[in-house]
Amino acid sequence: MPENGFQVIPLRAFKDNYVWTLRNARCAAVVDPGEARPVLDYLAAEKLRLVAILATHHHQDHVGGIAEILETHTVPVYGPRGEPITTLTHPVGGGDRIAVEQLGVAFEVLNIPGHTRAHIAYYGSNMLFCGDTLFACGCGRVFEGTPQQLYASLEKLAALPDDTLVYCGHEYTLANIGFAKAVEPDNSALLEREKSDAQARRDNLPTLPSTIGREKATNPFLRVMRPAVIESANKYLGKRVSDPAGVFAALRQWKNQF
Repeated sequence: MPENGFQVIPLRAFKDNYVWTLRNARCAAVVDPGEARPVLDYLAAEKLRLVAILATHHHQDHVGGIAEILETHTVPVYGPRGEPITTLTHPVGGGDRIAVEQLGVAFEVLNIPGHTRAHIAYYGSNMLFCGDTLFACGCGRVFEGTPQQLYASLEKLAALPDDTLVYCGHEYTLANIGFAKAVEPDNSALLEREKSDAQARRDNLPTLPSTIGREKATNPFLRVMRPAVIESANKYLGKRVSDPAGVFAALRQWKNQF
């Protein structure tokens, strides 16, 4: 086990979901278990005791496995106050802190609405579990919030230290890079990222975790003040916008149709 006493294991669920599993030699906590079977199988195979479940938002592919897990494991379930998740035992919101004492880790809860109405992230020990708000080289769709809300949420995440490890909910990276190249074709950091992430996928490895620094260098949704990104957004819209939230909204609309 690493020095900090735990490691983070990606359990694959559905087609492209990850259930992030924090574990030490004896205990585990899981983030966004949309499907129960991968979690239950891993716990049994590794002889681990589940000690907590953390949910970022109410979509079924992130919480759909919780009820089945609770049939055999009685643990606290943390998740966003103000979203319809019937399995929650500990509703939380921005500014709250939660401790998973068995793993020696604590998280600050961040409010990051936009993808859903009350989406949250968990930040601690240099790790960010951000569900479907920030993706590797992309961001979530705006389902229940507004583009302005999602933009503000991404700015909040971009303000975290550059070396923060980003654990998001899906393996969407290569498709997101394809869009990012359409927005910013001359971004050398992006072209380098495409090579390394494509190799990871060929080796059947996750492209995650990313880092905040890597996202700021390559993710168009965090680069809305860059001249090349503004220019591409204007070209797509066929009119001039330069305010960051307006550029972000244009990019999100473009990505929806990409």
